[in-house]
Amino acid sequence: MAFLRRALLLFAAVWGVCGTAIAVSPRWILVTWFDQVPYPDYTYVRVCGIAGLSSAALALMISRRLDDAWWWSWAFVLESGLTALVTTLHAMVSVPAGSAAWFWWIFAVTNIVLVAGLVSGIARAGVEKPIV
Repeated sequence: MAFLRRALLLFAAVWGVCGTAIAVSPRWILVTWFDQVPYPDYTYVRVCGIAGLSSAALALMISRRLDDAWWWSWAFVLESGLTALVTTLHAMVSVPAGSAAWFWWIFAVTNIVLVAGLVSGIARAGVEKPIV
């Protein structure tokens, strides 16, 4: 369970920090730091930041109750895996003119690493304490 706990805490740290930053100051983060084209409205970006922060909080709560609910971690594998898929495809084929692709590659690779850590932790937890 220790490896899965560390993977969940890493997930919570990454998603929590990034979610908070993007919720508080989306334009500054995206345009100034990551060289993305300015958007006309950042409300949906702020909402995504809040959702990221909420996912981080849930991962933290699950990490505190792993003996009872370690298999709930699959939800974060799904979230990070689909995020990695979408950001990879976006980086490959649909970065808008004037925007940097490297931001999307970092986003994708970070989530791939998180998925790998979570799946490894879940595999170890499943051997240590099977669901059945």
